Amino acid sequence: MTGPRMWDISPAVTPKLAVFPGDTPPSREVLMDMKNGDALTLSTFRSTVHVGAHVDAPSHYGVDGRTIEQQPLDLYVGACRVIRVDVPRGDVITPDMLPDAIDEPRVLFATGSFPDPTSWNDDFVAFEPACIHALADRGVRLVGIDTPSVDRATSKDLPSHAAVLARDMAILEGIVLTDISAGPYELIALPLHLPGFDASPVRAVLRTARD
Repeated sequence: MTGPRMWDISPAVTPKLAVFPGDTPPSREVLMDMKNGDALTLSTFRSTVHVGAHVDAPSHYGVDGRTIEQQPLDLYVGACRVIRVDVPRGDVITPDMLPDAIDEPRVLFATGSFPDPTSWNDDFVAFEPACIHALADRGVRLVGIDTPSVDRATSKDLPSHAAVLARDMAILEGIVLTDISAGPYELIALPLHLPGFDASPVRAVLRTARD
């Protein structure tokens, strides 16, 4: 009998990590360095909060939406299902692509349409708003995707974000599911306690028990 296995589904946060054009890329400033004779090593981190694996707060897409520290933490921990979909680049996930049975309240979609987190591509797969509503109808509380957004890169009105807001769901974006098999897992993707912020980076991991 072995213990739970764990998979890291977060990309490495380095200056090479791609962010939405115009957003703030991650950077590190080393203020002190023991290799230079300092008493300790000390760094400053600067970045958009929508970096790598991250969770959006409703305030990101709704004027009066909750900020990230107001989100219920149980949204981001618990049973989830990874679903692999075969969708052409630049297209959307539709309700007819969903499996017949979804029993978990958190669902992560592997599209393979943003294959290199360090290289931006606009033609990643997003959701049709009707798919968000169909997931909510099945009891899904969190939807995740292996792309930078649940909406198309060029979208201005963000209809799938609006659907998430209308159904009071949570969003997890920017995860890496390349080597993850479809099936049930436990998700752990807790946001930082950032009062007033519209998102938070997370160290998203999947865990499951194996015999």
